[in-house]
Amino acid sequence: MKEILALVPGGIGDQLLFFPTLEQLKRSYPDCELGVVAEPRSMGAYRANKYFHDGSLTVIPFDFKDRNGPADWGNLLGVVRDREFDGALSLGRRWAVGLFLWLTGIPTRVGYEGSGSPFLTNSVPLKGEQYAADMYHDLVRGFGIEAPCPDLSVTLLKDDLEWAEAEQQRLGVAESGYILLHGGSSQLAQAKGLDKIYPVENWVEVIRGLQQRQPNLPIVVARGPEDDEFVRSLMQATSGLKTIAPPDVGKLAATIAGATLMLCTDSAPMHLAVAVKTYTYALFGPTDPHKLLPPESDRAVGIQSTTGRMADITPQTVLDRVFG
Repeated sequence: MKEILALVPGGIGDQLLFFPTLEQLKRSYPDCELGVVAEPRSMGAYRANKYFHDGSLTVIPFDFKDRNGPADWGNLLGVVRDREFDGALSLGRRWAVGLFLWLTGIPTRVGYEGSGSPFLTNSVPLKGEQYAADMYHDLVRGFGIEAPCPDLSVTLLKDDLEWAEAEQQRLGVAESGYILLHGGSSQLAQAKGLDKIYPVENWVEVIRGLQQRQPNLPIVVARGPEDDEFVRSLMQATSGLKTIAPPDVGKLAATIAGATLMLCTDSAPMHLAVAVKTYTYALFGPTDPHKLLPPESDRAVGIQSTTGRMADITPQTVLDRVFG
């Protein structure tokens, strides 16, 4: 394979979980060029991908969530045909995605079994009960690759590490270390009604418990572009908190890498924490943690609500898990 195309709809977390598949393709075809079609809102994930920076991976924007008409698919088709890919794989199972791949004329077309299968040359079973990175990695079997899934990892740029170190100095946590808390949720997740938000009043109780048990370990709250109200509420209800606002995925990853411990909800930062191997406790509502955290990991622990509602996880449950 000289050029391989991947259609990867979804958010930043989905892109990060696809990184091991990209790594496997490069291990199997070291000289191949990669192209990834991703939604504009998710393209920032590739700041943390080494193949994007060495020039062997190109990200092509396409809004899979939009009501795309024939002209939109036609424009993407033209972009793809210009590259003359000889292999393609897709996370999408819809017949329209399969038809699109068939229209590209790419000789080897791989995807999951589903309504789009008739347009594929090779299809693989969708095993949705496993860790998502492993599920995505199953697609390489359509290329005849039989190998274990690589660990999720990211590349931290020098500029991002220097930014994080300067922020740690500014906050006065460079020597002491810090607990990083990320409790925000994207507006898209909220619009979909996804239960990914842990109530502020519960976070306040968790923070007070952490401060009582570890008074010398500062707590830093990560503020994303949609988290102003959440962070403001925490700051008003508690004392001694520090805040940090990484402007991109790379600087967020570097901030997480510098933390002693991270507390978060089911989110893209959780996957970054897995990638940089920071000890992490992640809160889950109805979602199964086994599908979003690596199996048998001693550094990434899921705390799932017994009722399926995020708000029903008691602060004491969180503290008990953190302190064993």
